[in-house]
Amino acid sequence: MSSNATSSASSSTASPASSALPVVLTGDRPTGPLHLGHYIGSLKSRVALQETSRQFLLLADTQAMTDNVGRHQKVTDNVLEVALDYLAVGIDPEKSTIFIQSQVRELYELSMVLLNLVTVSRLERNPTIKEEIRLRGFERDIPAGFLTYPVSQAADITAFKGQLVPVGSDQLPMIEQTNELVRKFNATVDREVLVECKEVLSETGRLPGIDGKAKMSKSLGNSIALGATPAEIKQAVHRMYTDPNHLRVDDPGQVEGNVVFTFLDAFDPDRDAVAELKAHYTRGGLGDSVVKRRLEGILQELLEPIRTRREEFAKDRGEVLAILKRGTERASAVAAQTMAEVNAALGLNYFG
Repeated sequence: MSSNATSSASSSTASPASSALPVVLTGDRPTGPLHLGHYIGSLKSRVALQETSRQFLLLADTQAMTDNVGRHQKVTDNVLEVALDYLAVGIDPEKSTIFIQSQVRELYELSMVLLNLVTVSRLERNPTIKEEIRLRGFERDIPAGFLTYPVSQAADITAFKGQLVPVGSDQLPMIEQTNELVRKFNATVDREVLVECKEVLSETGRLPGIDGKAKMSKSLGNSIALGATPAEIKQAVHRMYTDPNHLRVDDPGQVEGNVVFTFLDAFDPDRDAVAELKAHYTRGGLGDSVVKRRLEGILQELLEPIRTRREEFAKDRGEVLAILKRGTERASAVAAQTMAEVNAALGLNYFG
């Protein structure tokens, strides 16, 4: 990216025209490269949203640290990997501000302010947190940072006065809690400082792992990375869970819970063809191998240009880091303005 392009991006972010657009805040925990679940769940919509909004994309390394104690290197190593995935799918740093959460100090400050507005019991009642605690086996040994990460997430959203937040349905309690904190803060200072947000739900439900037993996750070994090679894609599709009772081609097959058909629903643009395949499979006479070959072809076509762009960006990781630095500087300027308003409302602007 040239210095002229950088200058243009900075000015467009702050221009009156851009400030009239709705503000979108979203991001990912950098615990590993992103996969097809991320693509269909949020990345695809983010590429579209950057044309109609002021979009801030955070690499949530601070949040990722809350349940990766002693594995901090895993988080820091993956910041650049996730950034590469963003760029590879078409996120344009001239249209979207990509930044690193830990490097925007105002987010720590705002988190501390908001922590004073919520009780431990309220945090423990958050359904998303309860489920995450169960999945991680924390029981009562919950890291305080993890328990309070809904507050950190609220700070991320409100620091940029985010109006739209793309989330999965499992994250709706986080949006509810963010808006609770916004209302409580504004009521406390008796003025409208922070802004409530609204969720943007994906049209596609959560993509299962290729094993059909859990959500797609790199740690579970059931995902297809955005940078997967042709051989890795082929192997993953071959391993996909289908209908265990569909033993012979002539046997009637079950479409519900069949991962291959779930993926076809998500990625195959020919809806009529998918409907025909489902009907044929249900009445019998269609082998799993035929359906898998179709899916593999679709995924190969989808991921080939993404993989190619990712490889190109990866050749100059210094430039990717520079993109993140510029984005973080822009994000810091916006968050600093909000924090100044928060401090003024609380009377904490002692020196003017």
